[in-house]
Amino acid sequence: MKIGYARVSTQDQKLELQTDALTHHGCGQIYMEKKSGKSKDRPELERMISQLRPGDTVVVWKLDRLGRSLRDLIDLVAEFKEKGVDFVSLQDGINTATSTGRFTFNVFASLAEFEREIIRERTRAGLDAAKARGRTGGRPLGLSPDALEKAKSARILFDAGGKSVGEIAKILGVGRATCYRYLGQIEMQ
Repeated sequence: MKIGYARVSTQDQKLELQTDALTHHGCGQIYMEKKSGKSKDRPELERMISQLRPGDTVVVWKLDRLGRSLRDLIDLVAEFKEKGVDFVSLQDGINTATSTGRFTFNVFASLAEFEREIIRERTRAGLDAAKARGRTGGRPLGLSPDALEKAKSARILFDAGGKSVGEIAKILGVGRATCYRYLGQIEMQ
């Protein structure tokens, strides 16, 4: 069975272009989603994947409608393959049921892996160069001078009693969680 998946990124965008193409291609069922590709929560995609059976074909209008990134796309197509499901991207001319389609998709996967390796190498080289100059990454340890003053004030008010952490947080203009963190920091010093 051909199963379509259509997604647009915002509520203002329309799904009709994709759904018309998927219907024309013969999709008997189409899962539609209005979610950003960066969103990890895509319930219609998850529902579609859970209902796939061997011999099915997942059809999308374009590759970027399915995956958040090339890595995500490769992982999804690998999951389809494990389930015995083929994949078709109409605009990109990819059909994993054919040897040419599998080859094209594998070239994309190889390019993605190559890109990740280059980024990893550049990052490592940059970190090593910074370390050689005595610079270390990460967030500075401890509190800023302003935060340290607020933390000391929080400790004084808390130790004096009579005020809850919520009241102290309001007085200092910080959240309750920050006030608790300040109290913990001052205890440790």
